[in-house]
Amino acid sequence: MLHVLRRLVTFLLRMWSFFIAIIRINVRAIQSYESVTYRSVLASPWLETRLKSVPRKTLVLDLDETLIHSHHDGFNFARQMAKPSYPPDFILKVVELERRVGEIERRPTRFFVHKRPHVDYFLDVVSQWYDLAVFTASVEVYGAAVADKLDSNRNVLNRRFYRQHCTTSLLTGFAKDLTKVSSDLSSVVLIDNSPGAYRDYPNNAIPIESWISDPYDTCLLNMLPVLDALRFCYDVRSLLGRNLHQHNLWPKPK
Repeated sequence: MLHVLRRLVTFLLRMWSFFIAIIRINVRAIQSYESVTYRSVLASPWLETRLKSVPRKTLVLDLDETLIHSHHDGFNFARQMAKPSYPPDFILKVVELERRVGEIERRPTRFFVHKRPHVDYFLDVVSQWYDLAVFTASVEVYGAAVADKLDSNRNVLNRRFYRQHCTTSLLTGFAKDLTKVSSDLSSVVLIDNSPGAYRDYPNNAIPIESWISDPYDTCLLNMLPVLDALRFCYDVRSLLGRNLHQHNLWPKPK
């Protein structure tokens, strides 16, 4: 009798897990089609004149844990392996060349990529305000494939920078060199979840919370009012430099 009861409890727990998984998938699907709008107030004639007098700015976007999260089925890439409980938005097959003594081996790896909530709407809106660029510390073969999928024939993510454009440090790893994007840093804004990536340019950065799987995340939508306002200033550093207390530029000593 006890054995039958244990089997029944195990069966019910499995069924409960199955139903929870189905609910999560459906919530994700419904949310991906949820109508979202940013109510942009019409600018006064004075603001319209000011906008025409300042240069159009460049918005630099990080990929991993900022616009997307991914996990993989291989071991060649040093990537975080946290896995959301719902299916990926797309799957990429990336081939890495592994150099060994006397030979070069091709190792295919599948990446399961999840898009941050509202990323498509976010790109549609900010591409009207800014020239966009992608800057990732990942290798080019991976970063280019992700950027292609996110761009989805919009032709707004044509400027791309990868690991080879970063500087390196034993303390904080890869840091992004924004002078590769533009020599005029007064018109460059970076959104990145990693403070170490922009340690040399904190006055150009807007920190964003790392994203892995939360289907209710609204961080990208929350960025829109700030990015809307930054278009009107002559030097973005004059405003972003006031928020240095939000950055954790150096790791805390252990």
